[in-house]
Amino acid sequence: MEKRLLWMVVVLTLVWGTNWTLFPLAVRETSVWTFRAVSLVGSGALLLFVARLKGLSLHVPRRQRRGLVLAALTYLVVWNVGSTFAAVLIPSGQAAVLGFTMPLWATLISWLFLGEKPSARLWCSVLLASCGVALLAYAARDAYASAPLGFALGLLAGIGWAGGTLILKRAGLTVPPIVSTGWQLLIAAVPISIAALLLGTREPFLPSPTTLLVVAYITIVPMALGNITWFSLVDRLPAAVSGLSTVMVPMVAMATGAAFRGEPLGPLELASMACCGGALLLVVLKPARGAGAA
Repeated sequence: MEKRLLWMVVVLTLVWGTNWTLFPLAVRETSVWTFRAVSLVGSGALLLFVARLKGLSLHVPRRQRRGLVLAALTYLVVWNVGSTFAAVLIPSGQAAVLGFTMPLWATLISWLFLGEKPSARLWCSVLLASCGVALLAYAARDAYASAPLGFALGLLAGIGWAGGTLILKRAGLTVPPIVSTGWQLLIAAVPISIAALLLGTREPFLPSPTTLLVVAYITIVPMALGNITWFSLVDRLPAAVSGLSTVMVPMVAMATGAAFRGEPLGPLELASMACCGGALLLVVLKPARGAGAA
């Protein structure tokens, strides 16, 4: 992996990894639907505004719009709702690991439905990441048993992310990543905003400064900056590889959850980190001469 892409992975890992512990703070005074509607609209509008300041056209060719809409609905809607509810119902670091099973689902979908045979190197990386998730699932079995919906929503978030990424890879987008990302965020905001009006906080009120600050940070940094970094990686790497490149995100989430929220971080969690770290190294380190690339 070239140095620029590696730095993008580092930025994404830190931005998304430290984000999970903030979810419960963001929804203390607002519903999940309202929080996500505000963050999606705000981040999407911000990216398109910056794109216009840079002199970029916001036009998306007609033939590419269907793929853009399907990718946004499959990834961003499912991910934003599933991951947030999961982080509220179960420890945030564990919810992150479930969501970041995305590379496993992307590899399986590509193999079973798209006829793309993964390399041995990629299979080994996915296997290591799966072992890490399995270790964490065993360590958190009591939490999952008491909140099975959180477990299910965490996995659903990962499946939606994988499906949306594969759709986007085949959409043949020619617009700059900042433009496509901005439009996807706004497209995803439509159904979530409707749900917020029907299910969320409908009475007008002013949240506390802490809640406003947390929501503003999530909107600008993890949502806007994080998503444009992610879609730039997707544009340059195969779906499964780009997913595996972010496998350390839930490890950062577990560490910050343990540091700031007292979430568990014992031998099984550390072993899970080691497995996921090994999976990442298989992706980012160049194979020896004569070996097949991932």
